[in-house]
Amino acid sequence: MASERGVALDGSGVEGVAGIGRDPALLEAFYRRHIDAVGLFVARRVGDPHSAADLTAEVFLAAMGSAAGYRGGPGGERAWLYGVARNVVASERRRSARAADASRRIAGRRLLDADDIERLEERIDAEAAARRTYQAVERLSEADRAVFELVGVDGLEVAEAAAALGIRPVSARVRLHRARRRLAKELGSPTAEPHRATRKSAAAPALTQTRTQAQAEAKA
Repeated sequence: MASERGVALDGSGVEGVAGIGRDPALLEAFYRRHIDAVGLFVARRVGDPHSAADLTAEVFLAAMGSAAGYRGGPGGERAWLYGVARNVVASERRRSARAADASRRIAGRRLLDADDIERLEERIDAEAAARRTYQAVERLSEADRAVFELVGVDGLEVAEAAAALGIRPVSARVRLHRARRRLAKELGSPTAEPHRATRKSAAAPALTQTRTQAQAEAKA
């Protein structure tokens, strides 16, 4: 017996399955009909309960995504749903296999020795001032940061930065001045310069110059 939508009273049938992606009532009925079967299907293939629960949910999400193309066929909706479930589980197995392989590769690499750790610590300490500079830049307003980065990092002239942003040069100068003053306030003493013995950055000279200019302007 079917309703006027051509869907069986329990929500089954071709139109009932095809509509689960757009009709919450059909989805709920579909879920209730198949949750036990899908749960068992997954449990037979996955040993971890958390993974099994996640995969069961993914099966129904995948079914929603492809339901519009459901046309029935041998075995009906359960056979179709098992095909969906099989693809989901297979995809997860491939992903797990890749993750396990990556883990083995990483585990096979040599551990850091004391000299490696010391060099890394020195590099991290040396870059502390540069990290503070970049963090301060991130706290600028979007408008001020755009001008500052074009001038202080990308090396454009103020007029060029203004043209790139579609603003007047005088507006660009105001934003750049405001950005530099804020950075000077946040960065403090000009002696806190990043040490570049281990790595040089193309942006470092511009950032250092801009920081020095900002501190000079702040004192003016």
